[in-house]
Amino acid sequence: MPTTSSVLDALHTGNGQPPTLPPTLSAERLRELAKAATYLETTQERASLVVKAPFSGETVASLPAGAPEDVDEAFRRARAAQKAWAARPYRERARIFECYHDLVLERHEEALDLIQLESGKTRYDAFLEVGDVALVSRYYAYHGAAALAKKHPLGFVPFLTSVEVNHPPVGVVGIIAPWNYPLTMAITDAIPALLAGNAVVVKPAEQTPFTALWAAELLYAAGLPRDLLHMIPGDGPTLGPSLIANADFLHFTGSTEVGKLIARQASERLIGCSLELGGKNPLVVLDDADLHKSVDGAIRDCFASAGQLCVSIERIYIHASLFDAFVQRFKYKIEAMNVAPGFGWDVEMGSLASAEQLDKVTEHVEDAKSKGANVIVGGHPLPHLGPFFYAPTVLTGVTPEMTLYTEETFGPVVSVYPFATDDEAVELANSTAYGLSAGVWSTNIARARSVARLLECGTVNVNETYVAAWGSTAAPMGGFKQSGLGRRHGPAGILKYTEAQTVATQHLLPIAPIAGMAAEAFAGAVLTGLKILKRLPGLR
Repeated sequence: MPTTSSVLDALHTGNGQPPTLPPTLSAERLRELAKAATYLETTQERASLVVKAPFSGETVASLPAGAPEDVDEAFRRARAAQKAWAARPYRERARIFECYHDLVLERHEEALDLIQLESGKTRYDAFLEVGDVALVSRYYAYHGAAALAKKHPLGFVPFLTSVEVNHPPVGVVGIIAPWNYPLTMAITDAIPALLAGNAVVVKPAEQTPFTALWAAELLYAAGLPRDLLHMIPGDGPTLGPSLIANADFLHFTGSTEVGKLIARQASERLIGCSLELGGKNPLVVLDDADLHKSVDGAIRDCFASAGQLCVSIERIYIHASLFDAFVQRFKYKIEAMNVAPGFGWDVEMGSLASAEQLDKVTEHVEDAKSKGANVIVGGHPLPHLGPFFYAPTVLTGVTPEMTLYTEETFGPVVSVYPFATDDEAVELANSTAYGLSAGVWSTNIARARSVARLLECGTVNVNETYVAAWGSTAAPMGGFKQSGLGRRHGPAGILKYTEAQTVATQHLLPIAPIAGMAAEAFAGAVLTGLKILKRLPGLR
């Protein structure tokens, strides 16, 4: 649905002055990207979404905010387009995403600039998002058909009852995306939903709309019909009710608190939902771990995207024999990190995304300090670098009465604890309401995997950071306990956007007594048949 000039007229850049933009972007390019948004034609005044660059705090642009009527119209158009899309062979749908894979890689520099501009993360962290979109596109383009293929399980009466299981699309999927991974979370959940034959309506985060619009614009360029994917920038309280009221399935990534609210609202309509929620993720360093490799891994695990990552590590449990050496080297490596604003590849940690995030991180650390925690390194904002920068921080002596002991901080803050035995480490790691991600470091792989299997988490990485599990797109990704429902990635990540339909066909004889046969005799024959089937491995 083309955006009308009357709506686009509301797009302004900067605070009366041209904003500082990276080389690939301009005010005119942002205006072009805005055309990928879904807006009803109107001359009515709209609220504005003010997009700020975390590096500097300056306004990048003010984008027209979507309204509930935009959501309603997007679903109407999506529903009208969906059936024809679902009728197309999977191979035809997949070709669009093969093309999308190539376009994302070809135009990755613009994507990196946009991601950094809106989120404040490093170029390397932004690059991981680009790689993730390519991986997800490739995986589902080539392997999604097998997950959706018609299955023929054993029927009730072998040779007389044939069964097929189909996976028709649910219809129109609603996605509410977060700000911390503005490219990955805006489009990678939509990719399997679309390939399964659905249409999709996405509400991107209000802080990072242009990255999401870039993802949509490129998918239209790859050949996706426009009405199958709608991006509607706006805030959650305004657009969320309309999205939930219209969707046939909901996917949400964000806090556990909001996830529970969405689950309740979805349950009122009896529609499915998939929720990836919070985490208080543990890392376990066993006594035989390689000190240098485990410290380097912990740096990447704790401070990727300035800790604003649902699968980043916030707790490290270190065997007592390694504790002092690990903490000393960890501190040394953190002090040597290049924390800075900028679009260069040499920066190792960037900014927090907003004043709200800075306030939350500061409150957690100050609360811990006031109750006796020790700051090993960091523990304070870095205003000379930018308005939302916070130093990478390590704390010891964190105890249960401190907020950050149990609550997700979602910033560059990690607490460290010694342990004596593997069993103690597992117990400590599992002492949380969350269960999203974890890590184990050891030179004994069998031992590490044994510990990993005892951790109550949806993914566990052995001798690597979250990237190992996240990048293994063929395997499911999701949380235990309060960390969510459902899975993304793997066959589960596309099947969740479908219904399971069984079609059973009876041949020759009915499943009932034949003419002249008593019901008791029929029951006896069934009993005999059940006993025989148990002895035939191929028919069990």
